[in-house]
Amino acid sequence: MNHHPIQQIRAELESKPLFRISSTYMHTLPRDKSDTLLLLGACAMVLLPHFLHLPWWTSLICGGLLLWRAWVTVRGQRLPPLWLLLPLATLTMAGIYIDFHTLLGRDAGVAMLALLLTFKLLEMRARRDLFVVLLLSFFLLLTGFFYSQSMLSLLWMMATLVLILTVQLSFQYTGLVPPLKQRLRLGALVLAMALPLTLILFLLFPRIQGPLWGLPGDAHGGRTGLSDSMAPGNIAQLALSDEIAFRVKFIDAPPAPARLYWRGAVLNDFDGRTWTQGRASRPAVDTATHVQAVSDLNRSLDPATAVRQQITMEANGQRWLFALETPQLAPTLEGIPVRLTADHQIRAARAINERVRYDVTSNLKPAPADPISASSLQQALALPNNFNPRTQEFAADLRKKWPDDVALVNAVLSFFRHEKFSYTLEPPLLGRDSVDDFLFSSRAGFCEHYASSFVVLMRAAGIPARVVTGYQGGEINMVDGMMTVRQSDAHAWAEVWLPPRGWVRVDPTAAVAPSRIETQLSNVLPRSFFGNLLGGAAGQANWWSGLNDATALLRANWEALGNGWNQWVLNYTPARQMGLLRWLGFDGFDWRSLIILMLTIGTVAVGSVTLPLLLARNKKNPLDTVYSSLCAQMARRGMARNKHEGPGTYGRRLCASNSPLTPSVKIAVKRFMALYEALQYGADYGPDNKPPAPLMAQLKLLLSQCR
Repeated sequence: MNHHPIQQIRAELESKPLFRISSTYMHTLPRDKSDTLLLLGACAMVLLPHFLHLPWWTSLICGGLLLWRAWVTVRGQRLPPLWLLLPLATLTMAGIYIDFHTLLGRDAGVAMLALLLTFKLLEMRARRDLFVVLLLSFFLLLTGFFYSQSMLSLLWMMATLVLILTVQLSFQYTGLVPPLKQRLRLGALVLAMALPLTLILFLLFPRIQGPLWGLPGDAHGGRTGLSDSMAPGNIAQLALSDEIAFRVKFIDAPPAPARLYWRGAVLNDFDGRTWTQGRASRPAVDTATHVQAVSDLNRSLDPATAVRQQITMEANGQRWLFALETPQLAPTLEGIPVRLTADHQIRAARAINERVRYDVTSNLKPAPADPISASSLQQALALPNNFNPRTQEFAADLRKKWPDDVALVNAVLSFFRHEKFSYTLEPPLLGRDSVDDFLFSSRAGFCEHYASSFVVLMRAAGIPARVVTGYQGGEINMVDGMMTVRQSDAHAWAEVWLPPRGWVRVDPTAAVAPSRIETQLSNVLPRSFFGNLLGGAAGQANWWSGLNDATALLRANWEALGNGWNQWVLNYTPARQMGLLRWLGFDGFDWRSLIILMLTIGTVAVGSVTLPLLLARNKKNPLDTVYSSLCAQMARRGMARNKHEGPGTYGRRLCASNSPLTPSVKIAVKRFMALYEALQYGADYGPDNKPPAPLMAQLKLLLSQCR
């Protein structure tokens, strides 16, 4: 028995596994439910990165509302009434105000958007509500860049965009819906079509220094890093952080690990427990003479001790920049004045709230003694009254025994080295007289304990001293040669004034744990702490040291890739944009010329994407053209095709006994319809795959006979 071509095609499709699975799924779950669940999945992907920084109760409520909406959808229940949702939404908004003390700002605004999105899902009753949810999803997805601009964030955002576009396409279908895999592919295609224009806008849109709009006051909160003060336990908290503080590219050979002291803030004032910076130091080099000073510096430095560095520093919310001791000149930053102080701090005019890159030269040999004022000496000797009496007595005894300053410094270092002091992240709590408790009772601490107690001893003995905070060490990436300095490398050391040498670095931590300066922190801390932290039992290697070479190489490659992302994408500054234009041969461009160039290239890119689509849309199947001609002929004879009639039904009506067509025309029409159906439904012919020329000629001949 011969089957109709359409029936044969349908039978063939239904025999395919994908069609059977799709049909079974659609029968078990109606289309409106499947589309809604797909929308909930897209919203979950939008919200998931925000759960890392939203308050726990906000994340819990958003997750609960998503599950509630999914339950309502699957069970086919009614959406909750407005009188229930409105009080709940009001309570959550009040919770945000109580938690953040405002309804404005970055964190409060993102939390409100997340809650509004999930509440809107429970109030989605009309088609316009769907578009509100989709637009909220797009906007909330964009706010994720407030918190992270890494490659992983970008990949997650693109995957989420594909799913949101797929949801938007799914709700547009009015008839048969393609399988999910095909819709996902179409959503990815829509996103891919926007990439060329996105790349052009990124490269050519006029860059400005800083953000496109003023960020709220809390946009730079929650930074991890050294602060402008030091108290017992401050730096120890950073030892657990694997976050990157800055990366370094050495123009010259990198120094030995023991010389990798990255200078940050200098702390002079002590209130008995906390060290602070005190009054600001005067500039060492006038910024007006910076260019000439750089030229003089390059001629005067000894190549054996000069180290040139290109540093990419992460945002830390502080005003100082880091460099190897001792920086010779203040680096230049785009849009941010920078100065080098007399105590060799590199300080910016404002807090560093974005990633910056700068070049700096350091001289590793001891710096010549600078003149020091009487007020500066007095500041470097000041101690709070009625604090640490035992330390004062101990320093007086040492001064009587060691009148020479250098000998006294060595005596204190010998005291740290030979007494039972230990280096640990878990020191006991200290009382009011913190230095007394540390030196004579606990004798266990981290670098800030040793630096603080050493400086107090020096001042009590009459030797000017101060605390310096920064980082010590770093890890060179075997792939790109960049050195990575992490927050766990945070360190504190001391400087003492020893005429005629001037300020001399003394690191008391090196006397207690010399391997801390030569190797990584994990090799110095007691096994009971660091081993448990990293997941290894006593006597066993921790999980990181047990990684094989392939895994270590993978980690190095990933960090090198992240550094490239930071350098070429996130650090695409106005200067680098102009450098790219000069490299392309467009020299001397101002912002007006840049806009014209961007619009020109953007128009070409948009045209190259849309023109093929328009041409493909206007192309017609040659079979449809011939069939339309037949339908037009019959319509002129008063037998127009009804919209619901296919070729077979229409042909039978034309050839019916009551049809006004002549017998010869009826025979031609019957043959035409049979050949047309065979060509149209029996093979895949379209604009780019035309039927064989002989068959088309026969079809056109039959069309002429139908006249």
